[in-house]
Amino acid sequence: MKLMKIGLTGGIATGKSTVAAMLVERGALLVDADQVAREVVMPGEPALEAVASTFGQAVIHTDGTLNRKALGEIVFNNRDQLMQLESILHPAIRNRMQQRIRQYEEQDPKQLVVADIPLLYETGQEELYEGIMVVYVPQQLQLTRLMERNGLVQEEALRRIGLQMNIEQKRSRADWVIDNSSSLEETKRQVDEFWKSQDLP
Repeated sequence: MKLMKIGLTGGIATGKSTVAAMLVERGALLVDADQVAREVVMPGEPALEAVASTFGQAVIHTDGTLNRKALGEIVFNNRDQLMQLESILHPAIRNRMQQRIRQYEEQDPKQLVVADIPLLYETGQEELYEGIMVVYVPQQLQLTRLMERNGLVQEEALRRIGLQMNIEQKRSRADWVIDNSSSLEETKRQVDEFWKSQDLP
């Protein structure tokens, strides 16, 4: 079987990590965008040097690590600064992820590779993958789960959800939808169904 590379995405608090873990349990190889995002800003990484030269040494701790709080304060309310930061980080993250996918392909050409990318559609990455799986819950449930999980008031939770593409829009563009609004058993059943339908080892 030819290797399959799929992108995994969803909305905040829809249960993407849960589905990623289920795929890994079945043998998939995972490349996690959040983890890679932390790696590319480690001391010695070119992206961290670019961040420091763009935003100043104030965003670097004395031990050479990134001061996320200081950086967050600069970009949080400034769209231009945020876009500048993204123009440094997004290509670095994307390159590292593609590099890791290629390593996986060489190691195990038969296995499914899953790239977990929260902002996959927002950053126009669907073309990089052979198919996209969206983890879906209706927006009202998404809101409830986010408020409970992060201890947020409704206004703040809605603001965070609003930063991403609408979940219904993502659902309509997906090749596979895992509806995570019911029980864990039901989510597992859908993941199993997907696995069998792709004739995966």
